[in-house]
Amino acid sequence: MNKKLLNEMNDQINKEFYSGYLYLAMAAHFEAQNLGGFAKWMELQAQEELEHGMKFYSFLNDLGEKVDLKAIDQPQTEFGAPKEVFEQVLEHEKFVTGRIHLLFEMAVSEKEYAAQVFLQWFVNEQVEEEKNATEILESLNLAGDSANFLFMLDKTLGERKAD
Repeated sequence: MNKKLLNEMNDQINKEFYSGYLYLAMAAHFEAQNLGGFAKWMELQAQEELEHGMKFYSFLNDLGEKVDLKAIDQPQTEFGAPKEVFEQVLEHEKFVTGRIHLLFEMAVSEKEYAAQVFLQWFVNEQVEEEKNATEILESLNLAGDSANFLFMLDKTLGERKAD
């Protein structure tokens, strides 16, 4: 594999694990706010991000490439209201989408066909990730200051099942 692409894929492992860590920090925030449904949604999202990191890890190992694990940055520990948190989630997912697109473009330019096939799954996944964050954010925008609506949304998010 092209060394530059390999380095970026190793960086992506780190970014996926950081995403999991960030979402777990958000889950802890929601637990402290007594929003168990929001917390459960974030816990499952954190698990999903760790799985994404492991997909990159396994892909590189399957190719016989060197996996280079880097230190994971500490995420912030203070967050705002649910709407502010999901604005941050959407921005973070857009950042990840940009990273996936960069990796895909590199794989195309370097004629790394296995990487292109592998990354196509992530291109599709990011469409879903941004859609989910957008839908929750739109619901929070509709809720306004309604505690009843927030309670109902918390209940709905708590019904999320692991994929």
